[in-house]
Amino acid sequence: MEFGGVCDPQDAGFDQDRLAQAIGLIEARGGVAQLCVVRDGRTVVDRSFGCSPNALFWLFSASKPYLAIVVHQLVESGRLHLDDGVAAYWPEFAQNGKREITVREVLRHRSGVSNAGSYVGEVRAMTDWDRAVRRIEEAKPRWPIGTVAYSPLAFGFILGEVVRRCSGTPIDEHVRRTVLEPLGVADTYLGLPAELWDRHVPIRASGPLGPFIQSVVNRRSTREAVVPAAGISTTARDLAALYQALLEGRLLRPESLAVALEPSSEGVYDPVARAPVRWSQGFQLGGPRWMEGAVSSLGSLSSPRAFGHNGSNCCVGWADPDRRIAYAYLTNRVGRPQPDLLHHAAVADKVLAAAD
Repeated sequence: MEFGGVCDPQDAGFDQDRLAQAIGLIEARGGVAQLCVVRDGRTVVDRSFGCSPNALFWLFSASKPYLAIVVHQLVESGRLHLDDGVAAYWPEFAQNGKREITVREVLRHRSGVSNAGSYVGEVRAMTDWDRAVRRIEEAKPRWPIGTVAYSPLAFGFILGEVVRRCSGTPIDEHVRRTVLEPLGVADTYLGLPAELWDRHVPIRASGPLGPFIQSVVNRRSTREAVVPAAGISTTARDLAALYQALLEGRLLRPESLAVALEPSSEGVYDPVARAPVRWSQGFQLGGPRWMEGAVSSLGSLSSPRAFGHNGSNCCVGWADPDRRIAYAYLTNRVGRPQPDLLHHAAVADKVLAAAD
């Protein structure tokens, strides 16, 4: 996928006026943002708003698919099996009722370990790998194993430690070798290098937790840490390239991607996410939601086969196989869950409507 120029949207089957409406929503909202839309490997939109094209956004949970891809790659190679217990690779994990939790249940957010201890404590520990891992070893499941309950941070440390023990390679290095280098991207990092600090985009957080969120996420130690479930720093171009590669079968074999995208939750209310998320095995899925007023950041017009991940209603990336679209929309605003989610859904829907 080349970014030397943007093609005429009409040549890629887009309605230019409807596409302009999506851009208008971003401009009207203000703030710092990037939008990249690709169809059939051709860049249709590549826009930056209030920042440079190589400004680096913190993805929050839109980081999770990078880790899921690594896990499914290890399955492809025969070094990992989804229905094995996590403790088969990491014996210390078995403490306090966690022996039966499988790798597949972690990917599906059905491990019961939605967080290790208090969420605030988990956030404070996330920049110290050994400390975060010890907290998980000592944690008890907060929900019965098999219950749909989103795991914002523990998800990444559990799977990241499994990857490290399977491969002998730290998760940040493994992501670089098996995902980023094959992609050929130059602006994606799990742990921001110190010399790139001047390219990071600070978060603007609102609401009662706004000062706390800003104090944590805008801290240099946070951005430079290896936080697999939330800590990817990247551009919209690079994130769209990830989803385009998945559509093309370049990171996972088609049969492996099909396994990764098997729905594991159809309309079940997730008490942690506070929404009826359609989960698969490492991704969120598109399509309709089964609660009145519930929407997806992938868009209400998204295909049920669309897949991607929202990051705190701040950043999102996804692919729609039916429309052959890879999409990334990154912003610097967080803290107003419903208005922010509705905004992301509206932008996605304008792009999807333009493609139909």
